[in-house]
Amino acid sequence: MISTEVQTNFLSEDFLLQSPYAKILYHDFAKNLPIIDYHNHLPPNEVNENRKFANMSQIWLAGDHYKWRAMRTLGVSEKFITGDASDKDKFAAWAKSVPYTMRNPLYHWTHLELRRYFGVDDLLSEENAYEVYSHCNDQLDSPDFSTNGLLKQMNVEVICSTDDPADSLQEHVEFAQKADSFQMYPAFRPDKSYAVENPEIYLSYLEKLGKAAGIKINTYEDLLAALAIRIDYFHDRGCRLSDHGLEQLYFFEKEQYNIQDLFELLKNNKTLTTSEIQYFKFKTLTALCKMYHAKGWVQQFHLGALRNTNHRMLSTLGPDTGFDSIGDFVQAKALAQFFNELDSTDQLTKSVIYNLNPGDNEVFATMVGNFNDGSTKGKIQFGSGWWYLDQKDGMEAQMNTLSNMGLISCFIGMLTDSRSFLSFPRHEYFRRILCNLFGKDVENGELPWDEKWLGKIISDICYFNAKNYFDFHPTNIQIKP
Repeated sequence: MISTEVQTNFLSEDFLLQSPYAKILYHDFAKNLPIIDYHNHLPPNEVNENRKFANMSQIWLAGDHYKWRAMRTLGVSEKFITGDASDKDKFAAWAKSVPYTMRNPLYHWTHLELRRYFGVDDLLSEENAYEVYSHCNDQLDSPDFSTNGLLKQMNVEVICSTDDPADSLQEHVEFAQKADSFQMYPAFRPDKSYAVENPEIYLSYLEKLGKAAGIKINTYEDLLAALAIRIDYFHDRGCRLSDHGLEQLYFFEKEQYNIQDLFELLKNNKTLTTSEIQYFKFKTLTALCKMYHAKGWVQQFHLGALRNTNHRMLSTLGPDTGFDSIGDFVQAKALAQFFNELDSTDQLTKSVIYNLNPGDNEVFATMVGNFNDGSTKGKIQFGSGWWYLDQKDGMEAQMNTLSNMGLISCFIGMLTDSRSFLSFPRHEYFRRILCNLFGKDVENGELPWDEKWLGKIISDICYFNAKNYFDFHPTNIQIKP
């Protein structure tokens, strides 16, 4: 017979905190700090409009490919995932799946989100699915459960969306004029500007980009000019960071190709070779990174994802639907050469590199030290555990590697990388794991119990390092249509 005390340890106040030192560090120094979520995929229009959701399936299941993958693994029909089943039945299908996700982070996230937002202490299952669905739905009409209300519940101070260079940013402009408890800033994501694998799709994008920039893109120089115009546009609307999703960075020592010739091939709807595609990406990214440096932006590189592996499902459901995985790309040499190319002319701006393959943790952790030049604290960052690595083991491995080969005291901490307004308890999850790591070291005699100093380091990682690293100030936003 298991005692009630043992049963209630799950998600207790001291969840994941396995020493008295960890508990003090979390409750006294981490728990109540604001959140700076400097990379996510929240829709800016839903923030600006302060959207309210009709039911739990719309707010919790729509677009969440973490949950979708788990349900498919359990043999749940696509009808109840992305298909035409009712929202109520989709929720029931997820509730039935949840008990089978034990030891997957989804089990923790699911119950943290139900508890923190909706006060649901019960474990979600097939038996209570409709009761929980009704209980949560009844709260969704409250102002506390609009998009902005949900962010305020979690003490969010800053969110940064992910925006294409051709986006109008109208939602950001309108939101910046409203008095609110948090700020929303755009982040420049120019992946489509060098996604030249399919010339037809690329040419269509160039038309869109040219229209946004107010110029006709007929040459490669026109492309760079259009991107520069849009960087100025984003900067005037509060943008202070860029982001890039790539398998790996590329580097070419010599002018192996004439970039304008490659652009002409694309204009004539000709497919480039693999080497030509990589060269185009290298040249365009190098030019972009120099523009970021001139603006004082932070640049982010999310590296290592193998995307859209299931072509049958891609043709049926489209991208970002749960069919991506960790890739095993060669990272180190080109990453070093790419950064060195920028650093050689002192045009390497503050950078965050995120690794998706845990086998490359040491590569990334040592790489950042190569280009920290004393100009800025933590100028080059080994970013937090990302995507498949934003779970307990993945986050611990990233932080232990950073501690061993760099300085975790300079770390700018966690982000959600999420499309869901209910995902912000992941910051709590990260903070608990972080405090537990330090607490274990104290308990083991590997660190001294200097509460004030350790508390400062924890607070810095959870909040202050990011606050000082990014140039986020409401006065930076120029209100323009």
